[in-house]
Amino acid sequence: MQLELIRNATLKITYGGRVLLIDPYFAPRHSLPSFTGRSANPMTELPRSIDDILQSVELVIVSHLHTDHFDAVAKERVPKALPIFCQPGDEGRIRDEGFTNVTPLTQSITWQGVTITPRQGSHGVGPVVEKMGPVIGLTLEAVGEPTVYWAGDTVLYPPVIETISEFSPDIIVTHSCGARWDGDLIVMDDKQTLEVSRLAPQATIVATHMEALDHATITRQDLRQTAEAGGLDPSRLLIPADGETLNLGW
Repeated sequence: MQLELIRNATLKITYGGRVLLIDPYFAPRHSLPSFTGRSANPMTELPRSIDDILQSVELVIVSHLHTDHFDAVAKERVPKALPIFCQPGDEGRIRDEGFTNVTPLTQSITWQGVTITPRQGSHGVGPVVEKMGPVIGLTLEAVGEPTVYWAGDTVLYPPVIETISEFSPDIIVTHSCGARWDGDLIVMDDKQTLEVSRLAPQATIVATHMEALDHATITRQDLRQTAEAGGLDPSRLLIPADGETLNLGW
């Protein structure tokens, strides 16, 4: 397995011999409005060209339709015939953009030897959830590969804890920037990420969705410091830079 962090939540994963792209966000630096008044978004450039990112991609997964997960540039540049898996309810809007092979993840699907299972997520807790709308995470399984839980845009809440307990993933990918909306936490922060590592002592944690958006409150350095203070073995928490590829095969 190889996992490349492109930027923010966008991942390019080679898994089970297939190449998956998750939540493509291709906007140029500072081309979109600020969320908080601190900076235009995204705050960083893509680490390489869109053509390079899209090379060899066989499947696109869109967890939800917020612009930092599937933006106008991605809608234009992703080939319209590529298969797209999405959360139920988003398929119509994605088809309206001209995509011709869109499948809602209503249940576990085995695609080209890779089993993809949707998992519950909550983009915050309390009233902010209605503002943020529904989201999903997912798990990946394939022969000869580590099991993966990509939690997505979620805080740590009971269904996430249940997925960790029941699925017992080898790798957990978290969104750990501590983004806030109207003061409410809408994805995991450093403390929740550390708690995930304690709930899954067998797992390697890969922290992503960091330092790209102006409503984030936790940096990579913040997360590393919290992990060190909490006694987490540094080898169990990977915090890739934009453009970095991790080799995670067992």
